[in-house]
Amino acid sequence: MSATVAAVVPNWNGARWLPSCLAALRAQTRPFDALIVVDNGSTDGSADGLGPDVTVVRLGENRGFAAAANAGLRATGADFVALVNSDVELEPGWLEAMLAGGEPDDVAAVACKMVRLDDPSVIDDAGDFLRRDGVCEQRGRGHADDGRWDEPGEVFSACAGAALLRRGPALAVGGFDERFFSYLEDVDLGLRLRLAGWRAAYVPAVARHAGGGSSHQLRRPVGGWVARNTLLLVAKAFPLRWALPVAYRQVAWLVAAARGGTLRAHLGGLAAALPLLPAMWRERAVLETRSIVPIGTVVDARPWRGPRAGGHPRAGF
Repeated sequence: MSATVAAVVPNWNGARWLPSCLAALRAQTRPFDALIVVDNGSTDGSADGLGPDVTVVRLGENRGFAAAANAGLRATGADFVALVNSDVELEPGWLEAMLAGGEPDDVAAVACKMVRLDDPSVIDDAGDFLRRDGVCEQRGRGHADDGRWDEPGEVFSACAGAALLRRGPALAVGGFDERFFSYLEDVDLGLRLRLAGWRAAYVPAVARHAGGGSSHQLRRPVGGWVARNTLLLVAKAFPLRWALPVAYRQVAWLVAAARGGTLRAHLGGLAAALPLLPAMWRERAVLETRSIVPIGTVVDARPWRGPRAGGHPRAGF
């Protein structure tokens, strides 16, 4: 493939991880055409002295992953953008394999096989699926890398921790919604791409992910962000006929949070979503008008309760 590709690394106080991340980017068998680090106001010096081959875009403050990713998309004219978390290390053949997966003209995103950095025998994410109760499933998460995720194929969307995006379509549908700040912004973008007629491919190219590299610094726990952004996603795009599975999941999450001692964080996330819900609701009509593929086709009827409704599937579907 003769396409150009830039690596974009959102960074926020990633001094512990960024050097290894950049070393892996430089070691690709198919070199990147540009290396871009988008810094969210780091105070640990992690964005300094990265080398003459790295362009640093400084946002001055932490505006969230979504804003950093958008800044990276705008900072390059490359055909493809590889979004890579600062706590991710790519195998040398990652980009070559991902570009091959992105060759079909209707593929706008390519997901990879993410494994744990501390234990590469365990899957972290092998492409995402969205259910009609609002839950995003990460294929294989927490399960052994036993060969079930070694076949290329199609997924709903790609985890932005290590993904290849076709830049034009991503920008054409509006890029990442910066109101999400962090978490599920990639699912929201994936949904809009699918509604616009694009596909997401899966390639078993390996990325090793530490996980939570900067999340401990956020003003609310990860669970609170997921609760908040799930409501925003549902309000923005889901039809009213899916209200039952959505309500079921919200109640189930409340019960689980109460039992697990995280109810305060969960309720805080829900409360934080409330001011944005009217705007999200108003955007539904615009999204529906612009959609080429019905949402009932894009988000298929996977089980949303029972043994197979857990957040992480046990098989490759």
